[in-house]
Amino acid sequence: MEHLLEMRNLSIDLFRGKKQPPVKLVEGIDLNIDKKQTFGVVGESGCGKSITCSTLMGLLSFPLSVGKGSSIRFQRADGSEVELTNVSKAEMRRIRGKEISMIFQEPMTALDPMYTIEEQIQETLRFHTDMNRAQMHAAALEMLQKVKIPRAEEVLKDYPHHLSGGMLQRVMIAIALINNPRLLIADEPTTALDVTIQAQILDLMNDLRESYDTSVIMITHDLGVIAETCEQVAVFYAGQVIEQASVEAIFHEAAHPYTSGLLKSVTSLGGAQKELYAIRGTVPTAGNFSAGCRFADRCEYCEERCRAQVPPLVEIAPGHLCRCFLHPARKEGEA
Repeated sequence: MEHLLEMRNLSIDLFRGKKQPPVKLVEGIDLNIDKKQTFGVVGESGCGKSITCSTLMGLLSFPLSVGKGSSIRFQRADGSEVELTNVSKAEMRRIRGKEISMIFQEPMTALDPMYTIEEQIQETLRFHTDMNRAQMHAAALEMLQKVKIPRAEEVLKDYPHHLSGGMLQRVMIAIALINNPRLLIADEPTTALDVTIQAQILDLMNDLRESYDTSVIMITHDLGVIAETCEQVAVFYAGQVIEQASVEAIFHEAAHPYTSGLLKSVTSLGGAQKELYAIRGTVPTAGNFSAGCRFADRCEYCEERCRAQVPPLVEIAPGHLCRCFLHPARKEGEA
């Protein structure tokens, strides 16, 4: 297996009853995550970012399910390969928190208010290791120190409501990394934090990624986070990947009109732009996608065929994929 993780034709279905076909919330996702890579997933709220990555953790529940023909292959620490869409619940529990971990968007709701920080860090150690109580205490203390939490010994005895948002996010990172996972999913890890704390958390994650040789999937709608942390980026829209390339290509050679619109929406204090740019229209809801391009109703370059035909995701430059008729596929052997 060449990559750490390979998604092929991933779709996620919403069950609507026996007499109706399921709604495809996510459709046709093909992604490769390399070892020791930070891969960005960006897009508006509701475009399928979080639900796609939750599938990797086996966190889908009825009425959601993985669609037929979907494949998610993961290379485990011993070199063996596992198909995550077919793995048993017991085996998924052994993988989740050990080899694939996740930092959730809201640490205050992800952590249990009834248990101390130490008890919640030790829970994953108790399930995945054979450490005794003293060893777990030492490991939890060391991990809090690594994520740069002051008074680590005292914080272990605290409850979640005793800590600030930034401290709670560091605790979440500590829990996610304490078993040295091969893949870390970070779901909007800085959304609820102020700007200065955001920068500290991102610097911390970059440092820890280097220390632990962990691959990271960074889910966000913040292009600044993508620019600071990622190497490759997939842009999601209405349940599909509409553009995928390196960070440099996305920021300097954006090909899809939606990606260009996202970049125009970013403002800076020193910029000449006086009015905030907004992409016209709204994201279509699942089940109401057009027969052709899902961005057609909002696109200033829309043509007749855009409404009738689904544009394929094709390579328009080396390593640069785009789902748009404006950019034909690169011919074989083209420089």
